[in-house]
Amino acid sequence: MAEEKKRTRRANGESAIYLGKDGRWHARVPMGYKDDGTPYRRHLTRPTRKELVDEVRCLEKQRDEGSARQPGKPWTVAKWLEHWVENIAKPVVSENTYDGYEVAVRVHLVPGIGRHRIDRLEPEHLESLYRRMQGAGSKAGTAHQAHRTARTALGEAVRRGHAAKNAAALAKPPRMEEDENEVEPYSVDEVQSLLLEVNKRRNSARWMLALALGLRQGETLGLRWSDVDLNNEYLKLRRNRLRPKYEHGCGEAAPCGRKAGYCPDRVQVRRETKNTKSRAGRRAVPLPGPLAVMLRSHREAQAQEQAAAGNLWTESEYVFTKPLGGPLSPNTDYHDWKRLLEDAGVRDGRLHDARHTAGTVLMLLGVPDRVIDQIMGWEPGGAARMRARYLHVTDPMLREAARKIERAIWGAPENLVVDKDQDNEL
Repeated sequence: MAEEKKRTRRANGESAIYLGKDGRWHARVPMGYKDDGTPYRRHLTRPTRKELVDEVRCLEKQRDEGSARQPGKPWTVAKWLEHWVENIAKPVVSENTYDGYEVAVRVHLVPGIGRHRIDRLEPEHLESLYRRMQGAGSKAGTAHQAHRTARTALGEAVRRGHAAKNAAALAKPPRMEEDENEVEPYSVDEVQSLLLEVNKRRNSARWMLALALGLRQGETLGLRWSDVDLNNEYLKLRRNRLRPKYEHGCGEAAPCGRKAGYCPDRVQVRRETKNTKSRAGRRAVPLPGPLAVMLRSHREAQAQEQAAAGNLWTESEYVFTKPLGGPLSPNTDYHDWKRLLEDAGVRDGRLHDARHTAGTVLMLLGVPDRVIDQIMGWEPGGAARMRARYLHVTDPMLREAARKIERAIWGAPENLVVDKDQDNEL
């Protein structure tokens, strides 16, 4: 039977399919309403009626599921990412999270895939970008950060109907090498070497808070004296120190010729601290006796520095300050840590490795999991995952397990010789 050319009356909301004067089949598919309230219809054309009907049914399915592209000019990936990071993500995420998103968008995603239309972006486009990033020297972790950012941004685009699929959710990020994030906690010998060197420096208690209690950098630098109860020997952790961010104060054209952070008239545009983002992060942590003694000595030394500085002192109430008062910069703190490792003759490592060390020591001492979670500030729902990540099984622990197996199976005597070095290792 010849294909029907005559138009027939259709129900409200039904797609119109007809043969045009150009010899092609056309369809008008109702998709909803525009922002001004007028009906919005999509126009499709195909050479045969069968092809057109298949396309119409697919589009109607997307419409009914809420995944069809909304009316208006399609977004490019660049325009969407720039809109998303500034207007959607920035108001609701932390400053540090926003910084990570902004760098991934500006440095990697926009230059790499920005010209594509968002509704035509394919997983292969992203996978090609990741390969190019690694070819240019980026680590797999950097590509993963770009991947996570793209997945989050494109997921929002799908929810709002700007794209039918999330290409980043389908793309495969590069494989992370097992040793790229491998952490080896410091041994007791190394911690004691650091302690000897720490005692020669100002702000010495700052480093022992990291090595003994596993406090994060932001938590330590955000401590104020009102958070420290030396009589009852505990800390209250409530806020994190943020990395400073500056803008030029010398004018939009930056006549000083320097980066904003080095401008003589720089203006800080980020708050100094923020409250911890989770309930578990707001916690009380007990102070070991020697650490409480260190903090008392530190408070006396700080009072002497303030008296010597006189009017030059910047009042801030922070526990750890610069020589003339005011909060420590996280960047300065990082470089101080690197110098400490070098001066103590201890292998290089991240400041965050001290947190792994503290968690492993707590496990080695047999501290109950619930208490470890409290000290480390882990949420109950994710505590098991965090323990798996931070608490490391050390060689002495493995040797002790072997001895227990030996006693159980072979009936070895209980009075086995203990390794001389056992007490000096984690």
